[in-house]
Amino acid sequence: MKTIKPYLEMSKLRIVTMVLVTSSIGFFLGSRGMGEIQWLVWALSLLGTGMAAAGAACLNNYLERDLDAHMTRTRSRVLPAGEIDPVSALMYGIIMVLGGVSLLVWQVNLLCGFMVLLTAFLYVLVYTPLKRWTWLNTSVGAIPGALPPVSGWVAASGQLELGAWILFAILFVWQHPHFYAIAWMYRDDYKEAGFKMLPVIDPSGARMFRHIIVHSVVLLGVASLPTFIGMTGWIYFTGALLLGLMMLEVGIRLYRTHSMTDARKLLRASVYYLPLLLVLIAVDIVL
Repeated sequence: MKTIKPYLEMSKLRIVTMVLVTSSIGFFLGSRGMGEIQWLVWALSLLGTGMAAAGAACLNNYLERDLDAHMTRTRSRVLPAGEIDPVSALMYGIIMVLGGVSLLVWQVNLLCGFMVLLTAFLYVLVYTPLKRWTWLNTSVGAIPGALPPVSGWVAASGQLELGAWILFAILFVWQHPHFYAIAWMYRDDYKEAGFKMLPVIDPSGARMFRHIIVHSVVLLGVASLPTFIGMTGWIYFTGALLLGLMMLEVGIRLYRTHSMTDARKLLRASVYYLPLLLVLIAVDIVL
């Protein structure tokens, strides 16, 4: 167990769990009804996607191990703490990504395997190094963060359709207030490590707070789209509207106060927002 534990920690299982949940929502919606779900394909798609997500998280740890050592909240991670050697972490990450993608191509479909490989590529080789170069890393990083429901959709249907892209848009927009709240809370850590987060580039936070408000307003619109194209009903629409207004209200409060307390409240609101939104989608699928 002592040998396995460091690898599980590098795999970021909480993130992997969210990837699997959002991928499942895409799969169920892409199946067009509970009676059409191919349960074995769903299980295999989760296995392959989960392996690739865990591998990508490990490779992210590998690439950022030196910078993680400079940040208070990350210096105790497996690699900075020296619990395993970097080469082992690198090999584990590569094997997990390639193994997961290969399983998807073999047992699900080629398009699903490609989408998961694209997600890992963007996260590891684009977003991760970009954090050292430009504050736009948040928007770029939101792309692989929003792709899991798309891969789930194509696992079920074999096609890239409008519904999949709407799910992508919701997750893409949601990630901005979520990660900006984190960036404001840990801006000193990011500065120390050399990450070019927006509140590091603009210490006043003015630009970041405007981005939070804009993305919260846009989220209200994109989260309503599933109802207008017939994916979901009015139960979802009403719930999504209330959740979006909650996010916006907390974002406006942070915009006014710039306080750490309100940044934590926005982070908490965003953490509640996504699971509750997914529950609303699931309820609509069942009903």
